[in-house]
Amino acid sequence: MIGRKNEIAMLQEVLDSEQSEFVALYGRRRVGKTFLVTEFFNGKFAFHHSGLENATLKASLSSFREALRHQGHPKCPRFSTWIEAFSELETLLENMQCRRKVVFLDEIPWYDTPKSGFLTALESFWNGWAAVRRDIVLVVCGSATTWIVEKILRNRGGLHNRVTRQMPVAPFTLLECEEFARYRGLSFDRRQIAECYMAFGGVAYYWSLLRPGLSVAQNFDFLFFGEADEMRGEYNRLFASLFKRPTRHFAIVETLGRRQSGMTWTEIRKAVPGGAGEDTTRCLEELCACGFLRRYSMIGRVKKDAIYQLIDLFTLFHFQFLRNCDGVDRHFWTLAQNTPALNAWRGLAFERLCLWHLPQLRAALGISGVLTSAYSWRGRKTDDGDSPVQIDLLLDRRDGIINLCEMKYSSAPY
Repeated sequence: MIGRKNEIAMLQEVLDSEQSEFVALYGRRRVGKTFLVTEFFNGKFAFHHSGLENATLKASLSSFREALRHQGHPKCPRFSTWIEAFSELETLLENMQCRRKVVFLDEIPWYDTPKSGFLTALESFWNGWAAVRRDIVLVVCGSATTWIVEKILRNRGGLHNRVTRQMPVAPFTLLECEEFARYRGLSFDRRQIAECYMAFGGVAYYWSLLRPGLSVAQNFDFLFFGEADEMRGEYNRLFASLFKRPTRHFAIVETLGRRQSGMTWTEIRKAVPGGAGEDTTRCLEELCACGFLRRYSMIGRVKKDAIYQLIDLFTLFHFQFLRNCDGVDRHFWTLAQNTPALNAWRGLAFERLCLWHLPQLRAALGISGVLTSAYSWRGRKTDDGDSPVQIDLLLDRRDGIINLCEMKYSSAPY
C-alpha cells in the first residue's frame, strides 16, 4: 500500500486492542478511504455493508438484510426498522468464533434517510451491546465529511464521545503521488508529477485514471477534453457527495476562486448575498473541514480578520479550464502549452501546492523541531490605486525568526 503509515499504525492498534473500538474514517470523495480499510483488513470482515445513495428506507433495509443473509445469517428474517436490523446483526456476530469481529459500514451517511431512525439504532447497537463487549471493531466511513463530523464526532446525544478513534484520510503528498506513479508505470519526471498534482491534488482515484504510455498533456486531453467523461462532471459530483444542499457552498467557492489571496468573512458575506450570517459561517467551516479552504490570519492582525483562501487544486483547475470547456478542441492541453493562460494557472496552482506541503517546507528549511505558525501578508492599496505588496508565506518561529517565502513556478532555476 502506498503511504498511509499513520493510518495503518492506528488500525493495527485497534486490531490489537483488548476492548471494543469505534472508528470513524472520513475524507473527501475518491481519496481512498474504502481501499485503505479493505486492504488493511484484507477483506476479512465479520460484516460489511455499503449504504445506497438516495435509497428509500425500505430499499436500505432490504439491502442490509441481503448482506446479512450472504455473510453468515441465511435465516435472517425480514425487518422494518433499523433497531430490528441491528438486532439481527448482533445475532450474526454472537454466532461467530473469532477474537476480533470487524464490522465495516461504508458510506454511512446514506443510511440516514429522513425519519429512518438510523442514528438511534446505531446508538443502541453500540451503547447497549457492542461497547460492553471486548471483541467488536466498528468502522464507519463516509465521503460526506460534514455528516460524519456533526452526527458522529460532535453528536450531542447517545453517541457523544463514543468514538474511540478518529481518522481523517488526507490526500496523498507529492512523494506519495510519485510512489503511486511509479507503481502505475507512469514515466513522469518530478516536474510532470508536480503538474499533475496541480490539477488533481493528491486524490488517489484521479491519479489512477492516468494512462501509462501517454504524456501528461495527452492524458489531460483524454481525461478533460477528449473521449473520457470520468472527470467532466466530477466537480458537481464532488460537492453533491459532501453536502446535502451545496448551493451556498458552490457560491462561496466560486467567489473565492476569483480572489487569489482570499477574502475575510465580511467580504464573503457581501459577495455572496442571501442566507443568514450563521449560514455563511457554517458553510465556511464545512469547506475548511473538507479541505477546500484554508483559514489563516495575516501576521499582526486579530483573529476575527482571518482570511479564507481556496486551496483545493482540482477546484482551481475546474474554474480555470473545465467550467466552460464545451466546444474546446479535444487537444486543447497539448496545443496550449506555454500560453499565458496555462503559465498563469501554473503559478497560482504551484503556490497552493506549496501550502499543501508546509511540513515538508519546514523540513527543507531545517526547522521541523521549532514551533511555527504559517501566515500570509498583504499591504493596503496606496492612494494612487497601486496593488498592495504581498508576501506569499511567512513562517513565524518560536525562536524569534520569521522566514519569508516567495513561491514561483519555473521550468528552470529562477
